[in-house]
Amino acid sequence: MAEHLLDGTPPVVLTLRRSGRARRISLRISQLDGRVTLTLPRGVREAEALDFARSKADWIRGHLDNRPDEIAVDHGTLLPIEGAPHQVVPVAGRRVQRQEGRIGVPADAVGRRLQAWLRELARDRLTAASDHYAARLGRPYARITLRDTRSRWGSCTSQGGLMYSWRLVLAPPEILHYVAAHEVAHLAEMNHSSAFWDTVERLHGPWAAQRKWLHQNGSGLHRFRF
Repeated sequence: MAEHLLDGTPPVVLTLRRSGRARRISLRISQLDGRVTLTLPRGVREAEALDFARSKADWIRGHLDNRPDEIAVDHGTLLPIEGAPHQVVPVAGRRVQRQEGRIGVPADAVGRRLQAWLRELARDRLTAASDHYAARLGRPYARITLRDTRSRWGSCTSQGGLMYSWRLVLAPPEILHYVAAHEVAHLAEMNHSSAFWDTVERLHGPWAAQRKWLHQNGSGLHRFRF
């Protein structure tokens, strides 16, 4: 991949990638981090692709301007935890303390401390959900890994390893449970066939509303900077 700047104020970084499957030049703006990717079919000159991007400059900047602002987490921030808003407030001592509508965090390294606490909460919730669905499926998983992924909420390896974004703990519990059921279903079906979706429904029940919530609201969980 290569990077170029789209002139203007401020300049926009374009990430250029070539694809043997692409049939035309295309632009994609990530809803998670605002990255602008310019995809070129093989044989198309970079200059031609950059001219295409310049012709779409107003469209690119319009989409970037409409992205929600990032939020640096600190005392006073209103942060969703398991779907419920919590105000981050100072607390004495060294431990993070959760109360109804409030999350107390010691004064030093607020973001780092809170992220560590959220990751532990996410591990607890995702392990319990994965255990539940794996038992229903009748297949064990190998391990659970938590990451701060931007391209996916979860994944399952052919060796049975489950990976989740810890930010799922910010979403309502039913969203976290849907993603856990989705990934556990891959233990039986390593694809997105009708058999796979039938397995998700057997494990979880109806899932369309949860999937729609992620498409509409998932990017907002990445607004928070710890």
